[in-house]
Formats: sequence, C-alpha cells, structure tokens
Amino acid sequence: MEWVKEYWWVLIILFMVGLLVNVYKDLKRVDVKKYLDNKPKLPPHRDFNDKWDDEEDDWPKKK
Repeated sequence: MEWVKEYWWVLIILFMVGLLVNVYKDLKRVDVKKYLDNKPKLPPHRDFNDKWDDEEDDWPKKK
C-alpha cells in the first residue's frame, strides 16, 4: 500500500483514460443522421420581447 501513497496520480490518470474511452465508445454509437431525420420540432421561444417591439424607442431622436 506504500506505492499508492507515492503513485496516487497514476490511478487518477488511469481513471480519466477509462472515462474518456467509455465516452468515446458511447459517442460512436450515436447515429447523427437518424437523429436529425427524426428530430422533434421545437416550440417557439417565448421571452416576451415581442411586447417591446410595439413600443416607441426610448432613445433620443437624432437631429
């Protein structure tokens, strides 16, 4: 167990490499073209900026 105290950083590197390998495998299984063909329609974004468009501008008029 003495080696764990000295080489703890190697265990972290091995963990990160394993994590990256699993992420890469999962991303390889994603079919982008199939997703784009079946992509659901997004509802319109409502941020209430349409109310501001009808009002007069608060900026001073240029002369």
